[in-house]
Amino acid sequence: MSLSSAALAQSAVPNKPPVEIGPVTVSPPTPKPARAVSPGSQKPRAARRATGPKPTTPVAVRPTNQPTSDTTPLNTAIITGISSRLGISARETPATVEVISQQTMQDRGIRTTTDVAKAAVGVTGGDAPGAPAIFSMRGFSGDQLTTLYNGIPIGPSTMTGRPMDVAGLQQVEIIKGPDSLVAGLGATGGAVNYVTKAPHTGAIVNEAFTSYDSFNGYRAGYGSGGSTLIDGLDYRFDISHFNDKSFIDDSYSKLSNVSGQLNYRVTDSLKVWGAAEYKQDSDRFYWGTPIVPANGAGIVPTTGIVSGTWSNYYLGGGTPVPATIDARTLTTNYNVLDNHSGASELWLRSGFQWDIANNVSLKSQIYGYDAHRHWFNNEISSFDQTVGGVAGAGSIYRERLALDHAQRLYGNITDLTVNSNIGDLDNRFVATVAASNNQFNVSQDTLFFNDYADLLNPTPGLYGPRSDEKIYTRVNTASLSFEDRIKLTSNFALIGGIRFEDIKLDRTRFDPDGVLEAAKGYPFSTTFNPITGRVGYTWDITPGVMLYSQYATAADPTVANIFILAPSVPLLLTTSRTYETGVKLQSADKRAEATFSAFDIERKNVYVPESGIVFNVAGKIESKGIEIAAAINPVAGLKLWGNAAFVQSHFVDFTYVDGNGVFQSYSGNTPPNVPNFVANAGASYRFETTLPVEIGASMRHVGDRFNYQDNMVVMNAYTTFDAFAFVDIPKTYFTGVENTRLSFRVRNLTNKLYAAWGDPGYTDQIILGAPRSYEVAASFKW
Repeated sequence: MSLSSAALAQSAVPNKPPVEIGPVTVSPPTPKPARAVSPGSQKPRAARRATGPKPTTPVAVRPTNQPTSDTTPLNTAIITGISSRLGISARETPATVEVISQQTMQDRGIRTTTDVAKAAVGVTGGDAPGAPAIFSMRGFSGDQLTTLYNGIPIGPSTMTGRPMDVAGLQQVEIIKGPDSLVAGLGATGGAVNYVTKAPHTGAIVNEAFTSYDSFNGYRAGYGSGGSTLIDGLDYRFDISHFNDKSFIDDSYSKLSNVSGQLNYRVTDSLKVWGAAEYKQDSDRFYWGTPIVPANGAGIVPTTGIVSGTWSNYYLGGGTPVPATIDARTLTTNYNVLDNHSGASELWLRSGFQWDIANNVSLKSQIYGYDAHRHWFNNEISSFDQTVGGVAGAGSIYRERLALDHAQRLYGNITDLTVNSNIGDLDNRFVATVAASNNQFNVSQDTLFFNDYADLLNPTPGLYGPRSDEKIYTRVNTASLSFEDRIKLTSNFALIGGIRFEDIKLDRTRFDPDGVLEAAKGYPFSTTFNPITGRVGYTWDITPGVMLYSQYATAADPTVANIFILAPSVPLLLTTSRTYETGVKLQSADKRAEATFSAFDIERKNVYVPESGIVFNVAGKIESKGIEIAAAINPVAGLKLWGNAAFVQSHFVDFTYVDGNGVFQSYSGNTPPNVPNFVANAGASYRFETTLPVEIGASMRHVGDRFNYQDNMVVMNAYTTFDAFAFVDIPKTYFTGVENTRLSFRVRNLTNKLYAAWGDPGYTDQIILGAPRSYEVAASFKW
């Protein structure tokens, strides 16, 4: 999604648009072997042109944000906070749940949340500047995926997503397919949960790292955690900074983060905790490279980036021509000289875990979140086929947007867990009550100042005049959910849950003169009451082989983003469902692991934005596919891993009459940014010499995608390769440092040209992937 699209969604102008506490779960003891909403939020402006314990078994507290020591190649032994509140592992969940640990991030050189998502099965992402960290999986993207922070939803990702370093994360958890049970509103394609590092009980461990890359970007951080001199008090502290320089001229993101948490074990049965985190990013964004006619005078076409036919969407079309990217514009930035974007975010969280009895536990988390975001950019860079330009090529039409967000969210999540026997059958039950208040204020430029620039040598210019309108939105949410797992045999479990939600939305809007826009239907309010859930089973048919199936549902606004609803659009919720079945395999020695899943998802009564102020009924979206993942450590030092996803996603009954009275049909077309095939694979080998050295390589393949519903412009399939080597220097070489790692990494080894993402709100421009780069890094632990 996009900034400009956000603006148009709000515009009514014609043709404008170890023991850690903190969220914790109860689990049985297990043996441990040794544009007005946000950039990216608004719509396209194209129109403007475990086994359950017995009752007597003591309850063991295992935090959701700390992996167990029982590691496996695919991390399925880790208990997550995204798929269930039952305190069960990813393997025990009747759904596809992936966990990417901090160790995996370090080993694979993952630096941002977009990078970490792309490491998962079938997930793509592109860091669109108006909505960074926006993903696509299982045929859905953007606000049809829910983003959580430590289990807390903060709002649609196209409005709230920011560039984010992974240095302060313990792990990233991803659940695929409709799952509102834990994630809440909007989890049609799935949900992503970012889990921050938390304290452990034991000796203090310190960590530090630094890196430098060939784009002149640098990254550094420090972390420390362990037990204090006060009995029962543990701490964690992390600080990091990443100057993420882009290959595009005058483009970067400066990311800073500081976080901390204290856990205090008051008694053996009562633990309390408190956490704080402050994040800041300061950015000069790249909004995309213009699509141009391959047969245009003076154009130097490229191959392998885009293909198909194109006619200017934003400026009213024209004769369809072969689409390409001009080879002379691969690093050109069309933003204005005084552009700036950024955000500051503050999290405050606190809670407790109380083991009331051997089989009853209560935990609660209260939180507050305050965010301020701003965009001040030229966003539209559209090649004009009708205006004569320099050197025989057309000129670039440019258009501005400025936007400011002020968001304040606070709420509480409380769980009651009861372990019991029902007719000698192990049973675990969780009841969850949650409530939140989300105030979202927007100040948005209404002038959309524009000009023209040269394709090859654009004069940056300045932003120009600005005149803002104000939009105020409040969302009050309350939910009650129940989840249960009953083991009918020692190997067969039924798992189900249901969630009741009450969502009240209030919005009002004032023009730049401060006059209420009553003629447009403001203020207005509406209430949503979705009921969603899951039912499924897990069946260990033999040691190491588990079958599972599930039926799950989700709900979200028909336009996918609750903050862009307006009196002129349908104030309805749409529903989604999935059928999924699969198998999870694990070798007896836990050195090999594999998963397979097949799914069928349907989202009914979908309204797809055709512009910022026009929404068309797509009828429904159907998505079917299979996903495969495997990892094996066959011999000491050797690691092999890979995953693949095959997806068929298309619109059903998507026909309408456009603003010019022309009948249009996208039935059978694929939604934007949905490839039919995605694969990742990698291998590494560790030489256990005096100075242990590990070398490795990985590949990523992404199939053809489209940047718009008409499927005319194709973002071509691509394959990239990375390679790395690192050496671990033991303590004997550096006294006082337990381990030192020196690394060298090459990204995009073959220097492949490719399209990383296409924003349906900016249909005349494509976000390019980064060329080959080199990185050196060092990390220390003591």
